[in-house]
Amino acid sequence: MLIARVEAIATALLVFVCLVPLSASAQSGDAAAFQRRFQEAEHALADGRYEDAVKIYEQLRAADQSVAEVHGRLGLVYFQEGKFEQAVPALRQALKLKPSLPNTDILLAMSLSELGEYKEALDGLERGFRRSSDARLKRMAGLQLQRAYMGLGRDQKAVEVALELERLYPDDPEVLYHASRLYANFAYVTMQKLSEIAPESVWMHLTAGEVNESQGGLDGAVKEYRAVLGLEPRRPGVHFRLGRVYLTRAHETTGDPTSSAEALKEFEAELEIDPGNANAAYEIAELHREAGELDQARAFFERALEHDAQFEDALVGLGRTLIGLGKPELALPVLQRALSVNASNEVTYYQLAQAHRALGHVQEQGKALAEFERLHREASSGSPASVLSRREVTRQKLDSKTIQ
Repeated sequence: MLIARVEAIATALLVFVCLVPLSASAQSGDAAAFQRRFQEAEHALADGRYEDAVKIYEQLRAADQSVAEVHGRLGLVYFQEGKFEQAVPALRQALKLKPSLPNTDILLAMSLSELGEYKEALDGLERGFRRSSDARLKRMAGLQLQRAYMGLGRDQKAVEVALELERLYPDDPEVLYHASRLYANFAYVTMQKLSEIAPESVWMHLTAGEVNESQGGLDGAVKEYRAVLGLEPRRPGVHFRLGRVYLTRAHETTGDPTSSAEALKEFEAELEIDPGNANAAYEIAELHREAGELDQARAFFERALEHDAQFEDALVGLGRTLIGLGKPELALPVLQRALSVNASNEVTYYQLAQAHRALGHVQEQGKALAEFERLHREASSGSPASVLSRREVTRQKLDSKTIQ
């Protein structure tokens, strides 16, 4: 796995800085000619003409073995070309001649890492990641350090580096890609250990249930969550998970009354165990709302908000329920609270427009509809929203007739 070698050359060119005048006098008999040839090689390297650059640097190395910068430059070009077995001795010789050569130790460490020599690479990669002030060099060293820790079986350290890389470079696709691979592997190894230590434990069944649920294995998820309840009948959160599984089944089979009824039973069971579970109260409210049972829906939306006043979807659900009950004057402040939580929710603006319409607020209705249409156009041009939010609840969404 080669990490960002194309970017590496640009980074290295920046961090090697200007290395002329050379650190040692050329012993070729003509120092000025040596200097001119070195500059020719520098230009070739800067232009990406690596073959020309290597040819000149090798000639200079043959003419004078004592110039650290020539060995360093050769190592740099070899690294860029993926010739790590050649890069390592060149970089080592450069450091032997001039230990202070900027960032050469980091480039050597990255070359060693590419060759799988993780133990030897570790110190240099740590220096590059922890101490470098150059963001690109720090990023490269961090990715290689994460890889080295994985290669040495030090998964916890690798995860620490991945988390730090995500903090430093939150929108970097390569950082996110390598982090996701690491987390998946770490989760797999941890689950394997759990299955060996406690194969019939609550924790193993919970894990298996969550894995089945995430992969769409709904029957398997139900089986595992039921096994958890068999061991701990009053364990908080498990009935909610079961209810969510049944809701998913109901969403996949439109109008499935059996799955919806099972979901309602599970959410009610969750509230018996954990009366403060706002998510369960919300899901009960939403099921009642969809069934046209608006008084019950209002009661449970309000119950959810008693335990989480900033629960956006509960605020929207309560607002639209109050409109349905013919109480737009009560819906208006609720929907405005929802906008204070999230001012970019198209559903909230649509419901706000309906409340203003019912109250005869023509100008306000127009403004809300205009904002709804703008947000809806933006949402339509992007990826569709998932059925479940980060809260693991069913999102408030527009009725299909609204968007036709």
